[in-house]
Amino acid sequence: MSARVQNHITGRLSLRPPQAESLSKLARAIDAAPELLGHERDIAAILATLKAEFPTLADFEREFPSLCFALATGVGKTRLMGAFIAYLHLAHGINNFFVLAPNLTIYNKLITDFTRNTPKYVFKGIAEFAQQAPLIITGDNYDQTGSAVGEQLQGYVDELVRINIFNISKINSEVRGGKEPRIKRMKEVLGDSYFNHLANLPDLVLLMDESHRYRASAGVRAINELKPLFGLEVTATPFVESSRGPVPFKNVVMDYPLARAMEDGFVKEPAVVTQRNFDAKAHTPEEIEKTKLEDGVRLHETTKVEMLTYARENGVQIVKPFMLVIARDTTHAAQLKALIESDAFYEGRYAGKVIQVDSSRTGAEEEEMITRLLAVESVDEPTEIVIHVNMLKEGWDVTNLYTIVPLRAANARTLIEQSIGRGLRLPYGKRTGVASVDRLNIVAHDKFQEIIDEANRGDSPIRLKQIILDAPAASDKKVSVQVESGAAARLGLTEASIVITGASATDSGPEVPAPKPVFTTEAEKQAARVVMDVIGKYEVRRDLVPTSSALLKPEVQSVILAEVAERLKPLQGELLAGVDESVPALDLSAVVAKTTEIVVQQTIDIPRIAVVPTGEVTTGFHAFKLDVSQLHLQPGSREIVGQMLRTNEQFTLAAEVGLKEQRPEDYIVHALVDFDDIDYFTHTDLLYDLAGQMVQHLHSYLSETEAVSVLDRDRRLIAREIHAQMMVHFWEAATEYEVQVSRGFTELKPCNYTATAGQTAHHFRETVLDPSRIKQMLFGGFARCLYPLQKFDSDTERRFAIILERDATKWLKPAKGQFQIYYKLGTEQPEYIPDFVAETDTTIFMVETKARVDINAQEVQAKAAAAMQWCKHASDHAANVGTKPWKYLLVPHDEINESKRLADYLRFEIKA
Repeated sequence: MSARVQNHITGRLSLRPPQAESLSKLARAIDAAPELLGHERDIAAILATLKAEFPTLADFEREFPSLCFALATGVGKTRLMGAFIAYLHLAHGINNFFVLAPNLTIYNKLITDFTRNTPKYVFKGIAEFAQQAPLIITGDNYDQTGSAVGEQLQGYVDELVRINIFNISKINSEVRGGKEPRIKRMKEVLGDSYFNHLANLPDLVLLMDESHRYRASAGVRAINELKPLFGLEVTATPFVESSRGPVPFKNVVMDYPLARAMEDGFVKEPAVVTQRNFDAKAHTPEEIEKTKLEDGVRLHETTKVEMLTYARENGVQIVKPFMLVIARDTTHAAQLKALIESDAFYEGRYAGKVIQVDSSRTGAEEEEMITRLLAVESVDEPTEIVIHVNMLKEGWDVTNLYTIVPLRAANARTLIEQSIGRGLRLPYGKRTGVASVDRLNIVAHDKFQEIIDEANRGDSPIRLKQIILDAPAASDKKVSVQVESGAAARLGLTEASIVITGASATDSGPEVPAPKPVFTTEAEKQAARVVMDVIGKYEVRRDLVPTSSALLKPEVQSVILAEVAERLKPLQGELLAGVDESVPALDLSAVVAKTTEIVVQQTIDIPRIAVVPTGEVTTGFHAFKLDVSQLHLQPGSREIVGQMLRTNEQFTLAAEVGLKEQRPEDYIVHALVDFDDIDYFTHTDLLYDLAGQMVQHLHSYLSETEAVSVLDRDRRLIAREIHAQMMVHFWEAATEYEVQVSRGFTELKPCNYTATAGQTAHHFRETVLDPSRIKQMLFGGFARCLYPLQKFDSDTERRFAIILERDATKWLKPAKGQFQIYYKLGTEQPEYIPDFVAETDTTIFMVETKARVDINAQEVQAKAAAAMQWCKHASDHAANVGTKPWKYLLVPHDEINESKRLADYLRFEIKA
């Protein structure tokens, strides 16, 4: 039951691997120590049990059992708390939760994220909460909501989830001087103080967000009296600072540090930036400050262009980056705002685009500041620079911070930690592979070497590796596995039989035994290999073999037999040498007949289709007005150099050394013609028109000399942006197009997987307890799959395979290159590899399973359009040769249920 709920929540909430692993560890803890779910227990005995399960656990450090899950910033701690609550409710019937926030910012954020119909709602996808949403009780409304609780409990006592969210800093302020916090004072709520009502609940679970902030506070000591079943702490920094340095938590059961998050690509890579050969001692503090601001703006503007180009090239939403300036105090912040918005700073181009965030604002000014700060991710909101002193702490979850300019004196470690806490979240949820889109820049001319040295220390948060919980096993060695088609296995041409462990016949009637190999002698196997080679040649003979079943015709069999005999002549001596007299002579015609029969049985006819233009083909670009609204590159003769803090790679932002062009437009045009799809002679007029628009834009805010400086240094960046816009206006025309089918069927390509050495395959019906590990597992035990082994990308795919095993006559997960379908994604044309191909008595299905939230994503729709077109051409071909039509199904993951039949998914067919 609990494993099924765990898988359900992992899939529905689309948990990332570290989140899924954390949920798995909570489930393991409760399975190992079920006493956690009741108040009659021996806490020392529970600790001993869990210490054996989790080697990093030394002590609960509280009066009740408490486990800490340390996940790096940006990996998703709030979503994990939602997963914990959903799991505990659905698997163990727990209804009451008390969530502690460290400050007002996170308190407000948690209330929003736990409230239905908000953008980051943590329970989105949990059907049980869609019907009856949890009741949210907060530190501001608990005394009013108390009566609501009383009313709602009538008839809902067994199913209503109640989530109490409180701000620990407010409780701390109320207990100063030994006073009882307001929550604990006598208020007539359910006949007693609300605090005592909570303390008397039989199933209260405590969740502590960013618990390192308030571990030793008076408020937490008061919370001990709530007597929860257990506590779950989430934090990115599992230690408290003391005069002796950081003191690690003793109750960590999951440690996923920043270094791992960077390696796995869940966050940006931080980099420190300075000027080449910068000597801080040769400049006054005011000069250093001005230089850092100017270089920060240059980086910001360059990043803006890179982000825009990436979005246009890949057809994704545009992200507006912003720059964060850290000021010394509120006076300094006000001076910086006045300077950046003045005409003296880049001709006043940032007027109205700067907000100052600090405690000096009150009333309407504060309201406007908070509104703008919360909207800073919006492309329509004008803010490009945020100045703050120290108000922005945990809970400010922006994804579009790309440049940080610290102007407050601080040591290198503090600079790294503060910067990391602000800007590491990725706007697209994953790395893009484009360095500037995946990088956070920290402008620190005066601290450059100090920060590099700090980042390279063994205990730096960037270097810190996870404590290895499990002893390394000999089986950790990885090997490459090539899986031949089922035909090769049936004929006895594969090397070893596959050991399959786990669930078996008891799950679904009698187990289908693996068929014995047809050929056992070396002579038969060698002949069968030659037969398969010859069959491969006949794929292109559409006149003779339009489909695989045509291989069984007597006239085709005799042609194949003659060619096989011819090929075997040079080998006949070897085949006969040392032959046991008791073994019957090789019957070549029988080998040919049996091999072709099995090849036809063990294949699905996948034609090779190409759409080719006929007649004259012309291409070009329509004229258009260049969008320059986001292009504000700045001049700079100084070379900026940056260094990645984790990998120590260096990058530069510098002028190219080149010849001075005759006119400004030439810088851009000469960079544009380097693109393969731009022909200078064909597109001259358009290229100079676009280059002229760009030059005119640069002259609108730069002098002629400054414009030439930008053109010389950034010509390739400008050309990339113009080229990305040109591709939107690209056209291709042919007199007509022709669909060419070069093969009626194609040999099934071998699948290549990476697996652990000596790994046994899991039975495909076996429930996967930790879905986050499914990509590392091999599955077997199939009766109708055309490969003996398969890998699945998700548990959804494994469950769909169960349906295919029951309802299809044969199916497979195709290997790369089997179809050769290509789709358009920005300027790229990647290959599309469908999830499944399945044949029934009447139809062949190409199937893609996708998370429901991704169904309408541009890439998914582009793949679907290409696949649907392919299926149409394949069906036209099938009608001509008398075989089955093709249909393309795009199935949402939450529709896949073993109780459904394959026919039930016909409603998800994508039609022309």
